[in-house]
Amino acid sequence: MSVALSRAEAWDLLTSWVQSESLRRHCLAVEAAMVAYARQGGHDEELWAVTGLLHDADYEAHPDMDDEEAGHPRTILAELRRRDAPEEVVDAIAGHAPYLGVPRETELAKTLFAVDELSGFVMACARVRPEGVRGMTPKSVKKKLKQPSFAAAVDREDVRVGAEELGVDFDEHLRTVIAALEQRAGELGLEGAPAEA
Repeated sequence: MSVALSRAEAWDLLTSWVQSESLRRHCLAVEAAMVAYARQGGHDEELWAVTGLLHDADYEAHPDMDDEEAGHPRTILAELRRRDAPEEVVDAIAGHAPYLGVPRETELAKTLFAVDELSGFVMACARVRPEGVRGMTPKSVKKKLKQPSFAAAVDREDVRVGAEELGVDFDEHLRTVIAALEQRAGELGLEGAPAEA
């Protein structure tokens, strides 16, 4: 029987592999969105948290997606298998990298793909607002999505396809992710500028 990694073990693994504060925050943001969706769907919140936390754990050390031996996310997949992580976690993390060709068949895999790029984009939007993520609306995020030069590294097509695969209304999807990140705004550095005295 597979032994699930605890959230604490996943955090220890992430922090031992990832030194970049921005990549750690991205993983925490994806975790927050995953937990929000797990809660909505009555799924195992810890399992979904671990999946979100570890999806990019090897990216700092192995960013080369073309390296078929150790490129992202192959190294974290190998580590998860070594630790007897549940196969659905391994499959979901493999599925978030379209170039691996692993189909996203479970709710877990579809959700990870749907929140990954979007979480990064919402964080980018929050960083340019004086109030951070507080009070952010789906409308303001959609406006930024239409500006190709803003957070240009975020793949708009992945954002669209992710919501479509998940079968959720896009505005509702945005609301879920924004609310999840807002709950952890302090930890994610998204509280905005302090108010003038």
